[in-house]
Amino acid sequence: MPVFQYRGRNRKGEIVKGKVTAVNHREAVGQLKERGIAIRTIEELKGIFYKEIKFGFDKVKYKQLVIYIRQFSTLIKAGITIVDATKILAQQTENKLLKRALYDMEEEIQAGMSFSEAAEKHRSIFPPIFINMMKAGEAGGQMEEILERLAVYFEKQNTTKQKLRAAMTYPAILGAISIGVVVFMLTVILPRFAGMFASFGSDLPPITKFLLNLSGFFQGSWWVWLILIILIGFAFYYLKTRTKDGTYWIDYALLRIPLFGKILQKAILARMTRTLSSLFSATVPVMQSLTIVQKIVGNEVISRVLHQSKMSLEQGKSIAEPMKEHWAIPVFVSRMIAIGEQSGTLDYMLDKIAEFYEAEVEQATEQLKSLLEPILIVFLAVVVGTIVAAIAIPMFDIFNHIQ
Repeated sequence: MPVFQYRGRNRKGEIVKGKVTAVNHREAVGQLKERGIAIRTIEELKGIFYKEIKFGFDKVKYKQLVIYIRQFSTLIKAGITIVDATKILAQQTENKLLKRALYDMEEEIQAGMSFSEAAEKHRSIFPPIFINMMKAGEAGGQMEEILERLAVYFEKQNTTKQKLRAAMTYPAILGAISIGVVVFMLTVILPRFAGMFASFGSDLPPITKFLLNLSGFFQGSWWVWLILIILIGFAFYYLKTRTKDGTYWIDYALLRIPLFGKILQKAILARMTRTLSSLFSATVPVMQSLTIVQKIVGNEVISRVLHQSKMSLEQGKSIAEPMKEHWAIPVFVSRMIAIGEQSGTLDYMLDKIAEFYEAEVEQATEQLKSLLEPILIVFLAVVVGTIVAAIAIPMFDIFNHIQ
């Protein structure tokens, strides 16, 4: 953060000077006033040693955004003005990017700008659904209600995201440990017995020969594997982030993975329907809502379905029409949406679909963890047991020869 050098008088009337770190000039003045210092001069230090270093991975975490929105909703509900609430949260938050954005927004709101316009200047922090729902709340005079809906929406999204992450992380860690143990035994343990087997010249079992050859291959060309993994990682990143078709086919493959694909599909459908329901409830126009969800749904396969639904609406047809014909959208979802369109209760139907799939994700993640744990343990036991057997069997032959 910027550093400001000041000079002034303290409560005792003594001349004091020093430095203070603050997001901007206004916050620096506020800090000094709280300390009872009457400022004479204050200026920001611009030298290279005082320049803030920014990293590319600096960002506002989703959980921090969830906490901010819930606190903002609570303050507005308590009757605090938007300007004061923004200032309070700017002072409290620990994230530098969010702190700076909130201080900027406070000044812009005081200058006559609306909250949604001020937030729109910080799109890297505030997602489109937040900005558009706040616009709708300002237009309809429903700020308090909209903020409560946003708080609930982001809390549910965060819960679903955490459960999905837990479901993916747990088996990934167990799998990584299993691979690490196998590689360690092949590259460290098994080679120590290779010389012993060779010195006795006994005929080795096929499994032992195979594992010794595999161990030699790993030891002699580990760098090839390392380069290959790095290249695959770069290729995956490039396809996922730089090409539309690459993103589509990677997302397609992820949805088709056994077990994981179904959980991912349910989580995406929960996000899609929850977001659409929130936007429709806030009276955001349908076409605009579909465009927003298309951008934030997080899967190119589902995003293209939403684009087709938008095209269908432009042609005077139903949102659900393209969904009925797509493999990634279950019949349950397309029928509920169709009923909602016909009955004029689309936001309610979408909310019920979201609740259903959020519960499904929670149940599926628990089942997946309970299923994968014994499978991975058995797999590790079989692999390690095979390596131990490949070492033990020749050892018994050697002992028999010695006797």
